Amino acid sequence: MADYDVIVVGAGNAALAAAVSARENGAERVVVLEKAPRAMRGGNTHWSGGVLRFAFDDPREIGPLLPGVEKEFEDFYAGIQPYTRADFHGDLMRVTSGQTDPVLSRVLVDNSKDTVFWMHETGQIKMEPAVSLTGVRKGNQIIWARGLVVRAEHEGVGLSRSWFAAVERLGIAVRYGAAVTALLQDESGRVSGVRVRDDEGIHELRSRSVILGCGGFEANVQMRTQHIGPLVGGAKVRGTPHNQGDGLRMAMAIGAMPWGQWSGCHATPISADWGNFAPREMTDRSNRLSYLYGVMINRKGNRFVDEGEDGAMFTYAKYGRAILAEPGAKVYQLFDSKTVHLLEPRYSTSDPLRADTLEALIEQLDIDDKPRALKTLREYNAAAHDIEEGFDATGKDGLSTHGLTPEKSNWALKLDKPPFYAYSATGGITFTFGGVKVDEEARVIGTDWRPIRGLTACGEMVGGLFYDNYPAGTGLVSGATFGRIAGRTSARA
Repeated sequence: MADYDVIVVGAGNAALAAAVSARENGAERVVVLEKAPRAMRGGNTHWSGGVLRFAFDDPREIGPLLPGVEKEFEDFYAGIQPYTRADFHGDLMRVTSGQTDPVLSRVLVDNSKDTVFWMHETGQIKMEPAVSLTGVRKGNQIIWARGLVVRAEHEGVGLSRSWFAAVERLGIAVRYGAAVTALLQDESGRVSGVRVRDDEGIHELRSRSVILGCGGFEANVQMRTQHIGPLVGGAKVRGTPHNQGDGLRMAMAIGAMPWGQWSGCHATPISADWGNFAPREMTDRSNRLSYLYGVMINRKGNRFVDEGEDGAMFTYAKYGRAILAEPGAKVYQLFDSKTVHLLEPRYSTSDPLRADTLEALIEQLDIDDKPRALKTLREYNAAAHDIEEGFDATGKDGLSTHGLTPEKSNWALKLDKPPFYAYSATGGITFTFGGVKVDEEARVIGTDWRPIRGLTACGEMVGGLFYDNYPAGTGLVSGATFGRIAGRTSARA
């Protein structure tokens, strides 16, 4: 007899959504196996900003997620644009250059709103407006980034805590320090359990089905170097050190098909002053995402990306990767006093360099070519605009430079009002884009193009959704969406 109906490997947002869904759909005996000790539980979810991207036709549809919000924010709904399924899918297609998996992307988009409401109702996850992440105040009104209005209360920390409370209410056991090392199969090829290493040694647990929700390989320097490249191999890790690619290796060992962009990753601009792993107590506060209101220069003194290509929520994942390709994987973000008030609150977790002239600021930077940097800033100022000419922090304003390489497409204001500020930045890898192939029921597909019976996957293990870039807030919703589906599929199996 099997020890469990469903074994869930991992304990982040996707895995715990899967466990709750499996229990909800009739699986009586569900267990969560978490490799990390209790003090480090929860995977990358703990480090996330908790923001949730989902489709809605009318802004007031989100009201049940935010009770009492109109008392707290004046004209709250006036600053929100509808974000239809077509809008969401269009953004996903645009940022991935059309490479997103056509089936999985539709599953994600079409289920996104229902998933978030399910998280709120079934998971009892409290929500709040994502003011500090995506809201920009314009007069007495807050203008919201399209599709990014709601986040879990207390961000990723609150989201993780709420999921653990949900599994406890449902009587789902969580075993900590339980590292799954292999998948077991019966004579028919069906996945029938797992091999576990814990403090007592190595032993086997049997089950009717297994859900893999244990993340990508972003914390594994060997796998990063092999699949993404040596520059990313040495990157700082923004999330958990426990995502070592275990689930991917186990799944492929029994014939699962690799899928998606294994050479791609979500790499966020973070402070270069932090250690190799972002401190758990600081969660996502290492992020440096307000570069669109200034310029970024590398150690050679050159700009290297279009800081104003789009809103930060559509560019930060690929720009983190771009920073890693620059000399020393370190750059500086420069601002003047016209825009420094627009920097998101997370910038307050480090002290900037400051000076009353650009020359004095450049002199303080840890770069190789300071004359070139000063020339770059002078060329930029000659091509940029004064603030009176139509600057709009709430959306793409068309204020672009002309004659630069690369141009800055929006928010191209001169750096001319002292004092001037500089923040260091590097690329902090968050999760990897390569995974295993799953179908619309979250069943893992083998290299023979048939489902591996008894095995589903969710979260960062799902390959194919993201390519080169990533729309903010999609990862948590994707994790919960495919976690919910995986739980349902596994319970019914």
